[in-house]
Amino acid sequence: MQSVRESLRQVAQEARELYLNNSVPYLDQPPTPLEFQRSWLCPNKPFIVRDAISHWPAVSKWTASYLREMVGKQTVSVAVTPNGYADAVHQDRFVMPEERRMLFEDFLDVIERKRAACGVFYVQKQCSNLTQEFPQLLQDVDSHIPWMSEALGKEPDAVNFWLGESAAVTSLHKDHYENLYCVVSGEKQFILLPPTDRPFIPYELFQPAKYKVNKDGSFDVIDVQNAEKVPWIPLDPLNPDLSRYPEYSHARPLHCTVRAGEMLYLPSLWFHHVRQSHGCIAVNFWYDMEYDIKYNYFQFLDSVTKAMSTV
Repeated sequence: MQSVRESLRQVAQEARELYLNNSVPYLDQPPTPLEFQRSWLCPNKPFIVRDAISHWPAVSKWTASYLREMVGKQTVSVAVTPNGYADAVHQDRFVMPEERRMLFEDFLDVIERKRAACGVFYVQKQCSNLTQEFPQLLQDVDSHIPWMSEALGKEPDAVNFWLGESAAVTSLHKDHYENLYCVVSGEKQFILLPPTDRPFIPYELFQPAKYKVNKDGSFDVIDVQNAEKVPWIPLDPLNPDLSRYPEYSHARPLHCTVRAGEMLYLPSLWFHHVRQSHGCIAVNFWYDMEYDIKYNYFQFLDSVTKAMSTV
């Protein structure tokens, strides 16, 4: 079995040498659909585009006062956690946030620290919350990314609006989407790992649970009853426990920061961990991935890694 582990390490090393960059490349302009297909989508490589969304009205208009005027009276979904980690492993549970329905202007009061609140607040609901909960803001952004839509032959499956406190963190995970992160204001810090590093990234099964805020401001963790266990990554790449997960020492994460006006293309199946500056606003486009030979290769690698973990 040791020889199999060595082979998996060699695969990851060769992938880094043959096609991956040592850092996330910057482009001065968006690629054409053909360039995107050839140089980024097919090789499954991320990149950042400078001034990618500078033409969006949102870049200059989305101030707190403008958002209050446009959507302040809108009731929206807000994730509330005690530590900023929504959808993350805590106390041997996969813990989801308390999802609170509140006026957006009340949420902005928390972000602007105009009123005290217990916990960390983050507008992060997925499944196209920009179109579902913030339709008044659609006029300020592109409805899709033309070069991406043409290359893929489809429009995005979801368009998400994210705004939160600096303590809000997205734990290490992967998506079955081609991701475009467009930062309107502030900045987001990413830790990225390619799919070929899967053998070094631990997965475990966890009982699902949710946070519940009590009247005194404390948080309880409440198990979700009659639910299947959730496979999730228990490792924190900011402070990895190498004594528990020694294989992670072979991973080679990439670090990048996406600033206002910039766009990150994050390929499907890349692992990513995200932090942000306080009050950062981002629009995220999800395009359904193709379940092609790359996906099947990843599934094979995933299966071999799982088999190794049981030995």
